[in-house]
Amino acid sequence: MALDIITTVLGLVYILLEYRASIWLWLVGIIMPALDIWLYWSHGLYGDAGMAVYYTVAAIYGFVAWKFFKKHNQKTGEEMPITHMRKKLYLPTLLFFVVAWALTYYILVTFTNSTVPVLDSFTNALSFVGLWALARKYIEQWGFWIIVDAVCCYLYVGKDIPFKAGLYGLYVIIAIAGYFKWKKMMESEERRAKSEEFNS
Repeated sequence: MALDIITTVLGLVYILLEYRASIWLWLVGIIMPALDIWLYWSHGLYGDAGMAVYYTVAAIYGFVAWKFFKKHNQKTGEEMPITHMRKKLYLPTLLFFVVAWALTYYILVTFTNSTVPVLDSFTNALSFVGLWALARKYIEQWGFWIIVDAVCCYLYVGKDIPFKAGLYGLYVIIAIAGYFKWKKMMESEERRAKSEEFNS
C-alpha cells in the first residue's frame, strides 16, 4: 500500500510537470517507474512491470531529446517547440503500435500468467508510442495518453490497486486539460515566430 501511495504522489508531480511542459518531468520519470516495477510485478501486471523498465530508459532519452535535439526551424539555444506530428509519421506509428501490441501480447500469454493480456499489451504498446511522441514534443501525445490512462484506470480497479487507479482516472482529466494547455502554448510560439520573422 505504501508503494502504491508513493508512486501515486510521484505520478501527480510528473503529470503536472508534463502539463507545464517542464523538462524536469523526466527526472521524476526516471524515479517513478523504477518503483513501479516492483509494484506492478507484485500484482501480476507483468506487462506493466516490463513497461516500467522501458519508462525508466525512455525518461533518460526524453531528457536528452528535450535538452539537445532540434526540430526543423528550431533556432540555436531555443527550447524544443511543441508541434504537430508530421503526416508522414502516421502510418509508421500505426504499424509500430500494431506490431508492439501483438508482440507484447504473445510474450504475456506465452511466458506469464497474466489474466489481462489483451488490455495489458494494448496499454504497453500505446505507451511506447505516447512516450516517443512526448519526447518529440508532439501535441498528439496527449491523445495517446488519454486512451492509455482510461484503460489503465479500469485495469487497476480490477487488480485492486486503488490509489493507482484513482491516479490514472485523474490523469485522464489532466491529459484533456494538458492538450488544450499545449495547444495554447504551441499557438503562442507560432505567433511569436511569425512576428520575429516579419520584423527581421
